[in-house]
Amino acid sequence: MIRPDLTLPIPEHIESAHFIGIGGSGMSGLARMFLARGIRVSGSDRADSKALRELAALGATVHVGHDAAHLGDDVDTVVHTGAIWAENPEFVLAKERGLHVIHRSQALHWLIGGRRLVSVAGAHGKTTSTGMIVTALRDLGADPTFVNGGVIAQLGVSSGTGSDELFVIEADESDGTFLLYDTAVALITNVDPDHLDHWGSHEAFYDAFARFGNDASEAVVISSDDEGARRVTASLTHPRVVTFGQSPDATVRVHDIRTDGPVSFAITHGDQTVDARLPVPGAHNAVNAAGAIAVLLVLGFELSAAVRAVEGFAGTARRFELHGTERGVSVYDDYAHHPTEVAAALSAARTVVGEGRIIALHQPHTYSRTQQMFREFAEVLETHADHTVVLDVYGAREDPVPGVTGQLVSEAFADPAHVHFVADWQAAADYTASVAQDGDFVITLGCGNVNLIIPQVLDALQGPSASHAGE
Repeated sequence: MIRPDLTLPIPEHIESAHFIGIGGSGMSGLARMFLARGIRVSGSDRADSKALRELAALGATVHVGHDAAHLGDDVDTVVHTGAIWAENPEFVLAKERGLHVIHRSQALHWLIGGRRLVSVAGAHGKTTSTGMIVTALRDLGADPTFVNGGVIAQLGVSSGTGSDELFVIEADESDGTFLLYDTAVALITNVDPDHLDHWGSHEAFYDAFARFGNDASEAVVISSDDEGARRVTASLTHPRVVTFGQSPDATVRVHDIRTDGPVSFAITHGDQTVDARLPVPGAHNAVNAAGAIAVLLVLGFELSAAVRAVEGFAGTARRFELHGTERGVSVYDDYAHHPTEVAAALSAARTVVGEGRIIALHQPHTYSRTQQMFREFAEVLETHADHTVVLDVYGAREDPVPGVTGQLVSEAFADPAHVHFVADWQAAADYTASVAQDGDFVITLGCGNVNLIIPQVLDALQGPSASHAGE
């Protein structure tokens, strides 16, 4: 893993950029925007993907695998993620050539320029909240430029270039890069301590969010419900703090939440109350909507118009996304990779599964998080799912840690009959299919590559069924 060096200069002019890790959702979105600016784009990733093929169709030169030969002679700037290693051959050659080598956050900073920036940060809900703001703004007649961490369903892309002054981004707190941007309106969805491998302590994590909010030039919009957010609010010195949530004293209050299917609720601001309904399930999405509506109010839109616009949000990829149904079993995918997110995703599923059961297919993400939170994951999964299949850890940028595997999570269950640890993916898919019954939901959970097991699960479901639940 490479920690971003935000002190490195960002070039004033870029003609040809090479992206190391171009297939990721964030990087591919940036590459699209560079192409839209008329910049030559090349890039590489370790595996082929739909994103690579789409970029190639747009004119980018893309490569599968990492090799110094992929770095063209015309390249003046190299953009990388923190997930690559310092030994990456393209990264090493770029340094040797003396090229501008910048982190993806610095590339985004370059793209933003001096536009009026809305930055969305928080441990959970960033992608959904960003998607809500972007789609609502477009519905309200604005044309923002945006970069999101996931594909926005009704737009089919994670980024887009607009014509007006607004720029909306999902800002990353995991490595501190959310502090790089010149934010006008900061939205803090929650401050649930995470990424402590970077921050070192809870206090440093909270302090960073306080700085993020205080640095906003126009307003900071922050949760009134989340314990960490309330702690950050107490440290804010900003002249305009707008709170949102279910708390009675929230500036934008969400209440009367009903979760029997697509979530419905009411939003109150001042002496106005407007009823709302979303096409996506879950009480957490009602709260996400309140945050997005609060941002729209700060930007000058009226409450009723803001609510109507947010109601049009159809979701984002890898957030409770249905991939198929076989033998009466619906297979969903969700990006949830923190205990709070897992609880929210499974709670949302519970509101729409009816008489069926929920079978979670959980892939722990990173060794550090698994080591720190395996008990919390086990408690949440055992509480909210009827049965859980645990895969091995997706290490991402981290080296393996001895003794830290998915089995840590499974062994922390109070009742071992509710969990099954399977390291082999085909065996996991077969076992999941054998447990599942007509009317059940299978939900893959994790921000690694767990979604790639879904075709195996759907194929396994086409075979003969045999219930192993309770083994």
